[in-house]
Amino acid sequence: MDFRIPAEFETELGRYKEFISNRLIPNLGGWYAEKEVPRDFFLELGANGWLGLEAEGARIREHNPLKAALFVEHLGTISPGVGVAVLVQVSLGAQGIILFGNQDQKDRYLPPAARGETLVCLGNTEPGAGSDVASVASTAKKVDGGWMLNGIKSFVTNGYISDFALITAVSDPEADRNSRISMFLVDLASKGITRSKLHKEVWIPSDLTRIKLDDVFVPEANLIGKRGRGLQQVLEIFTNSRITISALTLGTALGAFRAGVEHGKKRQAFGGKIIDFQAKSFEVADFYSKIEAARLVLWKTCWEKEQGIDFRLGASIAKYLSVEAARAIGQWAADLFGAASVIFEHPVHKYPMDAWASSLGEGTQDIQKLIIFRELMKRGAA
Repeated sequence: MDFRIPAEFETELGRYKEFISNRLIPNLGGWYAEKEVPRDFFLELGANGWLGLEAEGARIREHNPLKAALFVEHLGTISPGVGVAVLVQVSLGAQGIILFGNQDQKDRYLPPAARGETLVCLGNTEPGAGSDVASVASTAKKVDGGWMLNGIKSFVTNGYISDFALITAVSDPEADRNSRISMFLVDLASKGITRSKLHKEVWIPSDLTRIKLDDVFVPEANLIGKRGRGLQQVLEIFTNSRITISALTLGTALGAFRAGVEHGKKRQAFGGKIIDFQAKSFEVADFYSKIEAARLVLWKTCWEKEQGIDFRLGASIAKYLSVEAARAIGQWAADLFGAASVIFEHPVHKYPMDAWASSLGEGTQDIQKLIIFRELMKRGAA
C-alpha cells in the first residue's frame, strides 16, 4: 500500500486549512457563545465543495473516504463541535439517502444537501432506545397517502437547524424484532413537530435537540428504503459514519496533543520545562504512538471502503482506538494546563469533553468491542 496522501488531496486540503483559519477560527468564540453553527458556514463549505458531497455526472456521492477523513480530522483539531455538525449533515443525514433512497429522492434532496442549502439530520435515539437500536418505540401508522408518525427522538445533533430528519419508527408492530422498523424522511417544518434545544457541555457549538412528533403526516414518497428494513438501514449508516467519527475523534486527540506539547515546552516547573521531565517525554512518545496507530487503522479502513471490501471490522477498531487515544490525551493535556483547563473558555477545555462525546456517538466503546468480537467470530478467528 502507498501511504502517501495523493497530491490532489494535499492541494485541496491546503486550501481548506486556509479557509478554516480565516473563516472559522476568528468566529469560533461567537459561535460558542451562541451555541449554534450558522447555516452560512454550511453554504460556504458547499460552495467550495468541502461539505463532503460531490457531483459525479448527474449523481451525488460522498467524497473519497480518505479525503473525507483528512478534512474531518483537521476540523476536529480546531473544533470537534463544528466538525460533528458537518459530519451529521453528510455521514448520517445525506448518507441514508445515498445508501437507501430511490432515484427521485436522490435527485430531489441530495443536490441542495451538497450545496449546504438543505440540512439533514438523523433521529434514531429515544429515551428508551440508544445502543439497542431495535428498541425504538416511535410509531408509524399507515394512512391514506402515507404515514402518521408519533414519538420522541432524543439527543439529535443538528436537530434544531436541520430542514429534514431521517426518522426511524415502528411500522409493523406485529413483525419480529428485526422487521418492525422503517425509515422516513420527515420535513421538520411539518405540523405536529416540536423541537427543543437541550443544554449540553460537549461538542459545542453544534446543537443537541429533542424532536417530538405528534400525528406528523409523512407522504408515502418519503419512505426511505424498504418497509421493515429500518433497523438494518440505520445500522449500515452507523457503520459508514464510524469512518468519519473516527477521523473527528483522531482530530480531537491530535488537537489536544499539540496543545499539551506546546504548553509543556513553555511551562516552567521545578527548575525546568515540563516537557523535559522523563515522565512527560515518555507520555509524549506513548500518546503520539497511539495517534499513529489509530490513524493507520483508519486509513486502512478508508482503503477498504474505497475498494468495496467489507470495512465493518476496521471501522469499529478505528472508532475504538481513536476514542481511547482522545480520552487519554485530552485528560493529559488538561492536566498539563492545570487549574486553567477547567475554565469553559480555555482552548484546552473542549478536548476531554469532546472526547467523551465521541465515545458515545455511533456506538459506545462496549458496542465497538461487541462488533469487533462478532466480526472476528464470523471470520473464523479464535
